[in-house]
Amino acid sequence: MSNGKRLKSIRNIGIIAHIDAGKTTVSERILYYTGKSYKMGEVHDGTAVMDWMDQEQERGITITSAVTTCFWRDHEIHLVDTPGHVDFTIEVERSLRVLDGAIAVFCAVGGVEPQSETVWHQADKYRVPKIAFVNKMDRIGADFNQVIEQMREKLGANPIPIQIPVGKESNFRGVIDLITMRQIVWREETLGAEYYDVDIDPQLVEQAQEARELLISKIAEHDEAIMEKYLEEKPIEPKEIIKTLRQLTLELKAVPVLCGSALRNKGIQPLLDAVVDFLPSPLDIPPVVGFHPETNAREERFASSKEPLAALAFKIFMDEGRKLTYVRIYSGVMEVGSEIYNVSKKTKEKLSRIFSMHANKRERKDRAEAGDIVAIMGMKSATTGDTFCDPARPILLEPIEIYDPVISMAVEPYSRGDQDRLIESLSRVAEEDPTFRFHEDPDTGQIIIRGMGELHLDVLLTRLEREYHVKVHAGKPQVVYRETIQKAADGEAVFDRDIGGVKHFGAVTVRLEPRSRGRGNIVSLDVPPEVIPEIMFPHIEQGVEDALSSGTILGYPMTDTEVRVIGAKCDPQRPSDLAMRVAASMAVKDACSRALPVLLEPYMKVEITTPEEFLGDIIGDLNARKGRVESIISRRAVQVLQAIVPLSKMFGYATTIRSLSQGRATFTMQFSHYDIVTS
Repeated sequence: MSNGKRLKSIRNIGIIAHIDAGKTTVSERILYYTGKSYKMGEVHDGTAVMDWMDQEQERGITITSAVTTCFWRDHEIHLVDTPGHVDFTIEVERSLRVLDGAIAVFCAVGGVEPQSETVWHQADKYRVPKIAFVNKMDRIGADFNQVIEQMREKLGANPIPIQIPVGKESNFRGVIDLITMRQIVWREETLGAEYYDVDIDPQLVEQAQEARELLISKIAEHDEAIMEKYLEEKPIEPKEIIKTLRQLTLELKAVPVLCGSALRNKGIQPLLDAVVDFLPSPLDIPPVVGFHPETNAREERFASSKEPLAALAFKIFMDEGRKLTYVRIYSGVMEVGSEIYNVSKKTKEKLSRIFSMHANKRERKDRAEAGDIVAIMGMKSATTGDTFCDPARPILLEPIEIYDPVISMAVEPYSRGDQDRLIESLSRVAEEDPTFRFHEDPDTGQIIIRGMGELHLDVLLTRLEREYHVKVHAGKPQVVYRETIQKAADGEAVFDRDIGGVKHFGAVTVRLEPRSRGRGNIVSLDVPPEVIPEIMFPHIEQGVEDALSSGTILGYPMTDTEVRVIGAKCDPQRPSDLAMRVAASMAVKDACSRALPVLLEPYMKVEITTPEEFLGDIIGDLNARKGRVESIISRRAVQVLQAIVPLSKMFGYATTIRSLSQGRATFTMQFSHYDIVTS
């Protein structure tokens, strides 16, 4: 097969959704119907192929993104199943960074839930075209039209249903395809593997015609030929609809919507057809853009094996002590035994093995080329977000955005002899998971681990015990605070000392100004090169960074602060990088002390779904936790309450809400923003 033809038949897609929407069940059905697995795995039984980790099977949730390859209609589909829990949102972020398209799965009962919004906006950030699958149409309370409406309201999307359900809840029997105007029925006795189309039920013909009319009118707005036929009431062929809708999907102007019930084995094959028909191949997306690491010139790489190599490491996984680096190859070829350049680390490394992955199973390959998602072994220095390229044609791709941890916990090994093993094990975990950090507290000697939430840290502690055989005592979770300033202030400092008979002199003046919340830190040098040698600039910047890493109130990192270096002096005969670094750090601390420093804490966006009779008690409890109720939406038999609450007040909330609602209320929580600590 020619390179262009092969690339045209590839689909690099991910499945994204809120927790419990049914992503993994959809993945399992895709693997079964494409012949990739011979037996259907079930999440509730702990037998899902894509949830292969012990903890995923025990907890019934996806923790780490899993990659596999399957085939449908002569197309090669590289499929990534991502977690739905907010604590593992980095897995979604780094997957979407390298994917060309996505299937967004929504629960027909829950609709667009908080994490649905998060993953949708993550996909929008990387301009990833999407199709939507409304799952669980067989559940009590399923409402296809309500989900469509919520997609418009909450996501700002343009959903275009290409199917409507036949029946709902326990009467859900199949779907009507609005493009071909045929009803699709699945055979229960073949576990949905056999399906066929029939004439539309007479009582549903009028509803189907109305829905098709809406579909045609929506796409006609963007296609003159279809508009002409539509106005003249001429028949419009299915291939014309597919062609126009595909173009709208690729341009992010529309989202085709399908429906079904993955658990009941209905709706998956048309979903696979939609992947092939509407989601992009590597040739349909713009060339990947980066810059030359030396000249900073803009560089482009088109999806072709004939172009120079450009690949991005999006995931690191430790497999029994060996490091697997998952990469997306945008252009060029990787071959076993060849040397590639890690431009992010400025190191050359030899490719020892290349694998095609099926969850945790590996299949060796001699080469991989543009459009492939593979795992490679032997990349010692690689981390998430690194760029691999041809040393003769270097390109640095945009790295993956990493989130800062919001929760911390002190840990110590059961025995002192395990201290080194614990540090080594934590280093390996941190290499895999960029949202996990750890450090040793210089005052107490304790090891402090930090992560995205209680579940995140709990999973990591279990991994330490099971995979690395290190048992630890863990303290209570603590909030990761930040510090900032409230007004502008200047600071100056002089470092003038003899160290080992050598004089070190440096003087720095800085101006600190507060930035709006969530903007982060920015450092600039307003010192002309004739005042101080340019070689000293990086050392001054490093001193500023040192000071910002530890505030003046309780030593938490500073944020939302602009630092301008407005003056500097050094010994012109013997400039000292040590003196400049220390002076810069002292100057920032000096300015901080008079810039009204303040402590910030993380606030969480909390969504609670509860029967109406418990609403008053839950609101009262949130008020006691210094929470602020943002909205209350009525959905049939339940009320959906959205609030902003300090994270420090939310520990153990799962137990509280169970007792307040007799176990009938549920809640989800995700990071919202940092704000000033309330007393």
